[in-house]
Amino acid sequence: AAKLLNKKQVQKNNERPLKHENCARRIQKYVTKKLGEDWIFLILLGLVMALVSWGMDYASAKSLQAYKWMYRALHPNVPMQYLAWVTYPLVLILFAAIFCHLVSPQAVGSGIPELKTIMRGVVLKEYLTLKAFLAKVVGLTAGLGSGMPVGKEGPFVHIASICAAVLSKFMSIFCGVYEVRHMSLHTFDFLVAACAVGVGCCFGAPLGGVLFSIEVTSTYFAVRNYWRGFFAATFSAFIFRVLAVWNKDAVTITALFRTNFRMDFPFDLQELPAFAVIGICSGFLGAFFVYLNRQVVLCIRRHTALSQFLTKYRLIYPGVITFLIATVTFPPGFGQFMAGELMPREAISSLFDNYTWVKYTGDPQILGKSAAWIHPKVSVFIIILLFFLMKFWMSVIATTMPIPCGGFMPVFEIPVLLHKESHTVGRHAEPWPSNFSTSSPTEKLSSYN
Repeated sequence: AAKLLNKKQVQKNNERPLKHENCARRIQKYVTKKLGEDWIFLILLGLVMALVSWGMDYASAKSLQAYKWMYRALHPNVPMQYLAWVTYPLVLILFAAIFCHLVSPQAVGSGIPELKTIMRGVVLKEYLTLKAFLAKVVGLTAGLGSGMPVGKEGPFVHIASICAAVLSKFMSIFCGVYEVRHMSLHTFDFLVAACAVGVGCCFGAPLGGVLFSIEVTSTYFAVRNYWRGFFAATFSAFIFRVLAVWNKDAVTITALFRTNFRMDFPFDLQELPAFAVIGICSGFLGAFFVYLNRQVVLCIRRHTALSQFLTKYRLIYPGVITFLIATVTFPPGFGQFMAGELMPREAISSLFDNYTWVKYTGDPQILGKSAAWIHPKVSVFIIILLFFLMKFWMSVIATTMPIPCGGFMPVFEIPVLLHKESHTVGRHAEPWPSNFSTSSPTEKLSSYN
């Protein structure tokens, strides 16, 4: 009896730590299960992409500031200004081309066609790796900082997809359904959400990001992915704009390209046909842009000798295109007739103002960035037309360079230019005030605003 009593006592003492171990395992299992849920993954994806987008915009903006400071510091030595105007973007574009070629050649281009292929079940090696992520981010930052007419939306969709794939591998620690290697159902859903995040953190447009993700996965789009894409894109866009406020780039959380049209009735009914015409023209011009871009690529591929030469000497093609574009946009040269001094974002921001440039007759230097659109001997309409024609073909050839680049931002200037053209002769365009001639240029702008 004593022996049996001792055995029972020993068993009870041994069972107590087992119960504690089982409780700890249950807590660990519960925590890992919660950490492996979808909304945690989507928050991490949106946060990381917002930080990457803001950091890239910050670095490219500083690069463009240095570019324009170097150009202005050499005034009035025009030959040295031309040398600086051409050399600065040439160095950045060549650096982006070399970096992508050495680190990850898969980072060249926008990455959207490859992403469409991956989402249809085809395995493409090295397209969703950290090497491709690094090459894409560094190369795209250098391209945007050079002032060339390239965009960031397409590459950012690829960057977001890489981030989703890497986070999926990391989240496999907490839950086994995130295995990327076998392209599981959850991975496909998160790649769809990554498409929405890539657009949302670029323009602060979560709804546009969800619509774009539907377009990318046009063959099939599951209803369950709507909330994933919208949630991640909204969180990413919110953090992206909060960072802009924190860096004092904006006063409050607003649209990326803010307008200042009348709030009571921003348009007249007779302007609706003009808006329809703008949409029709933009559709045809967009299709023509894609056609020209394709023809340029096919023309190079058809000529075997030229293709082999450019493959052997990879830096010649981007170098020649950058030199040509920088020469055309040189402000004291032909660039003075097409607002060549303005960088892509500056041009779009100035086109969104609500003033009639045709009616202004004073000193154009007091207008700030909008002064680039006013020439004493050339009509504003001619400058806008030349800007449109030159930017169109320059964007076509610039997006064929072997660097990470997109075409949305350059093409986005087409409808904005068409709207500005119609807005300049529209009824609600505001003329410059008659008392717009005070002492200080800053006071002139601030008093009128």
